Amino acid sequence: MGRSRPPALLLIPAALVAAGTLIPLVYLAARALERGWPFVIEELVQPRTAALVGRSLLLVVVVTAACVVLGVGLAVLVTRTDIRARRALAVTLTLPLAMPSYLLAYLWVSAFPGIAGFWGACLVLTLVSYPLVLLTTMAALARVDPAQEEVARSLGLGGFAVLFRVTLRQARAAIAAGALLVGLYVLSDFGAVAAMRFEAFTWVIYGAYRSGFNPARAAVLSLVLMAFAVALVLAESRARGRAASSRIGGGAPRPAPLNRLGAWNWVALLVPVAVLTAAIVVPSVTLADWLLTAGPRWDVAEWFSALGSTVWLSVAAAVASTAAALPLGVLAARHRDRATRTLEGVSYVAHGLPAIVIAISMVSLGVLLLRPIYQREPLLILAYTVLFVPLAIGSVRTAVEAVPARLEEVARSLGRTPQRAFGAVTARIALPGIAAGAALVLLTCMKELPVTLLLHPTGTDTLATRLWNYSTVSDYAAAAPYAAALLVFAAVPTAILGLWSTGAGGVRSD
Repeated sequence: MGRSRPPALLLIPAALVAAGTLIPLVYLAARALERGWPFVIEELVQPRTAALVGRSLLLVVVVTAACVVLGVGLAVLVTRTDIRARRALAVTLTLPLAMPSYLLAYLWVSAFPGIAGFWGACLVLTLVSYPLVLLTTMAALARVDPAQEEVARSLGLGGFAVLFRVTLRQARAAIAAGALLVGLYVLSDFGAVAAMRFEAFTWVIYGAYRSGFNPARAAVLSLVLMAFAVALVLAESRARGRAASSRIGGGAPRPAPLNRLGAWNWVALLVPVAVLTAAIVVPSVTLADWLLTAGPRWDVAEWFSALGSTVWLSVAAAVASTAAALPLGVLAARHRDRATRTLEGVSYVAHGLPAIVIAISMVSLGVLLLRPIYQREPLLILAYTVLFVPLAIGSVRTAVEAVPARLEEVARSLGRTPQRAFGAVTARIALPGIAAGAALVLLTCMKELPVTLLLHPTGTDTLATRLWNYSTVSDYAAAAPYAAALLVFAAVPTAILGLWSTGAGGVRSD
């Protein structure tokens, strides 16, 4: 069945969705070349462009290295040692993933104004990104066959030698994949670098566009940023493709024995406590201070209006993204030929494009071709769909792949048409996984900032835009209710993800 001819009923809409994700590329190419190749070359060789590239890449390198050290170290602590409260730590250490980078940046700047700049951006981006490495490493360590570690110990290797020469070597593909995800996130982040006043690519592009004086330069810089982002996406894909289980044979993996920390247990506990203090405690104390300061200034009607706009726009975007992802996700799961792989690869280009680039391109599309819906909800939902459809495609593909194809074949043998067999069997079983993907898109939309800033309808604000508008003028008391709402909505599903990962990642209760 996996080699059958892709049906036109799926292929045509999948091709349209893939083509829609290329809209930002078409805009950027046209905008960058409107003043000719000499202008493009001149911008690329400018010293300021080289300095911008250097600053951005330095930020990526420093944050990625810090996340690898933290993520791998913490994963080893909670999966391979008897550190106290291992399961609670494994869940709690994933919570910073729920924190929007711009919110964490403003909370830190509010508490310590002198932290703004390069090192402030490094701190914030490290705190929100290290869970990406933590989660992938925990999952990889659960698959490592402990028999190889036991053999290494029997040959006289000590604990650290076994860890670095055996255990982590088997998990290196997953660690590399997590590190590349961090690099992609840092390269595309806008909120943290803007809040920290650090001139990275995304902030300069946003400023060039908002000033209105040099949109062609913004397009050229966007293409440079896109080139780096796509390179990281390709590297992530290669790392993911090389990742293979280190176990031999079937069945569930045998739990690895825990290393006893003994007298060092409390010392080892200081590391996760320090990380959680920086990522959760300090921001929570600052946010509590914001809320107490807000007092009677809390405009409840305005807050409910922003909350309502956030929820309904996010729900609409989640539905649109999931519906757009269904044809291509099913094709990718059931009909793996060259055409399907090409369409899937094209659709993932948007995954490598920073949100600020997609936002700028969709603004141009609205002005030139979609004037009736410019600065209206449909254009914003369309931009969300272009940005987040890769997330939905991945969820649909994974959910459908988990359903054995032979179940559909049985349904067909009983007289069902292919469409009815898919709906009655595969779609019904895959529905929870597809719904989980839709929920992921919804939550990501709620925190999204650059696209919402540039495309939100006139007179309509979301939690993210209200928080941004108040925070940029240092009115933290007014921003507090919106910050609290964002955290509440994001923390619950992230905690569920952490609970799931501790079970899938081999973190058993003490």
